Amino acid sequence: MKFKKYFRIFINFVFWCIVAAIAGLAALILIYGHDLPDYKNLATYTPPVATRLYASDGSLLIEYAEERRVFIDFDDMPPQLVNAFIAAEDQNFWTHPGIDVQGIIRASLNNGMKMLGFNTKFTGASTITQQVAKNFFLTSDRTISRKVKEAILALRLERSFSKKHIMTLYLNEIFLGARAYGVGSAALMYFNKPVKDLSLAECAFLASLPKAPNDRNRAVERRNYVLRRMVDDGYITKEEAQAASNEPLNINSGFTAQMEVDFQYFAEDVRRKLLETIGRETLYNQGLYIKTTIVPEFQRAAAAALAKELDAYNANKSANEAKLQGAIIAMNPHTGRIVAMSGGRSFRTSSFNRATQAYRQIGSTIKPFVYLAALEKGYSPESLILDAPIVGWRENNKEWRPENYDKKFLGNIPLRFALETSRNVPTVRLVEQIGVRDAIETAQRFGVYPKDLKMVNESMALGSGETTLQKLVLGYSAFVNGGHPIEPKMVDYVEDRYGNLISGQKHEQIEWNSSLLPPSGAEKSEPLSDAQSLYQIISILQGAVERGTGKQAAISGHTIAGKTGTTNDVKDVWFIGFSKNLIAGVYLGYDTPRSLGKGAGSHMAARVFADFMRVALKDESNQPFSVPDGLKFMRVNRETGVAASQDPNGVIINEAFKPGQMPNKLEAPEVQTEKPVVGGIF
Repeated sequence: MKFKKYFRIFINFVFWCIVAAIAGLAALILIYGHDLPDYKNLATYTPPVATRLYASDGSLLIEYAEERRVFIDFDDMPPQLVNAFIAAEDQNFWTHPGIDVQGIIRASLNNGMKMLGFNTKFTGASTITQQVAKNFFLTSDRTISRKVKEAILALRLERSFSKKHIMTLYLNEIFLGARAYGVGSAALMYFNKPVKDLSLAECAFLASLPKAPNDRNRAVERRNYVLRRMVDDGYITKEEAQAASNEPLNINSGFTAQMEVDFQYFAEDVRRKLLETIGRETLYNQGLYIKTTIVPEFQRAAAAALAKELDAYNANKSANEAKLQGAIIAMNPHTGRIVAMSGGRSFRTSSFNRATQAYRQIGSTIKPFVYLAALEKGYSPESLILDAPIVGWRENNKEWRPENYDKKFLGNIPLRFALETSRNVPTVRLVEQIGVRDAIETAQRFGVYPKDLKMVNESMALGSGETTLQKLVLGYSAFVNGGHPIEPKMVDYVEDRYGNLISGQKHEQIEWNSSLLPPSGAEKSEPLSDAQSLYQIISILQGAVERGTGKQAAISGHTIAGKTGTTNDVKDVWFIGFSKNLIAGVYLGYDTPRSLGKGAGSHMAARVFADFMRVALKDESNQPFSVPDGLKFMRVNRETGVAASQDPNGVIINEAFKPGQMPNKLEAPEVQTEKPVVGGIF
């Protein structure tokens, strides 16, 4: 009888405990369950995903992300990776309703015994579903209210979503150290491989990270603990666990998804422009696919050519001395697609991009625009200009006598000869003849100088004006592309995370061919100059490379045109050169302008150009520049402009004449009376 009595008491106690528990649970749900976050949008989970920047050949340059994450669908997860996380975090995941009652009881017992002094560890009872609820909607505060809300949300998530979907949310959201969120990113960060290629030991290591994501000291110990748990739960055999525990843990801790150093200036320019156009949130969190114009082989060649020249010059500098800097940029002159860009010797020590951000005086690289202005006015390449001392030239109220680099004067010389050899005094006279404003206007028209110049004077027409290497290269591009202004282009197209095109045109990349020809059907603007004058300038610049100041830029077997440039006291040196379908510009100088010293000059920039172009054109056949209709070619003496039949001594060239233009007569025409001119620099 006593047994029945005590049994009834026990049943009543259990009953009222259950009632109390249900009442307590109802009260908790009533208190904490009415203002919980809306979890239904997790049905279409679109986590922040890293934006990836790719080169033109599809190789990855860099990722942009506030949180490194690569989304992996459940079906693409290796089973052993899923099993490792279940063994480590929630062994009853597939069967519990969101909270694990057995786990709660076990944790309560362990924690109670720990508080009583027994040798046990404090343990938690949060299920994977509860962790999803916390990671997406709640804070990490250790409060009863947060735990209750977490449990309620977990129960609701289990009623709304499949176990696979919950596991997908968890494995893509969990923080695993090193700024890696989710297993896809962690696999790349720690092992530089996709999740599908992870070994059992690597899966176990990733599963050990949630408890202490940034603790590497006990990495092997924690990995082996997960392997033992997998054995206990029947996921692997003891033999498999032993083999995995013997595997060295080769954590690629240095891998940070960083690109080669050669590409950093270009990528940073792309990043800045994308921030301006699409904003930070889209760039860093929307998982964009950005296909850029950069050609890896060309980029490496450009960076190597620049570094070679800078290192040779800086070799004898002490560690605390300022180092010579420089830049190189190469593009297709028909489309503006930038195929190589380096803005300095080291992006790590200076992110300042000297190809796009440095405004410097351009010296003699302005001369082709001045001479083009003369050709547009009817001068021929063989029109004579006087190379003789000038008096009355003043600069800042001081008399200044412009000189040629060789300190000599040659008398009457053809316009072509003066530009090929970059003689200063004849250029001064030409500016005076055609007018300063017209000379400057040509440079403005081609985008070298801004259109809203507030100061217009002779020195601007002779290279004292400042511009960037990129603007100068774009200006020269119009010589070879038929006189059409172009904009620099660094991105071919941008896709969102689902492959939808949101910017650019993919067909441009598909139609691109190895000869660097532009896509067909490109819209053309009104030309900046007439085709015949442009060809005459190209022909003269070709002569500058073949027999003038640009000989260092010659490429055997290829038709190259270009112009050197040196500013006063050799503070800045330049070379801009091009083939029919590729143009490159080089700048060298100190960040705080000062003389490069004796023996330095534009030949240094020309060498960088040649080193790059030899790589860029090595697989290309020679392509001469296109000749427009209406020109007549006649053989003339290079130094006099007289027909070769009348003056056969010396270098004979094939000159392009417009209709009505002819070679010079054997005796040079009478020279006009010299006029005083106002000073400037060149």
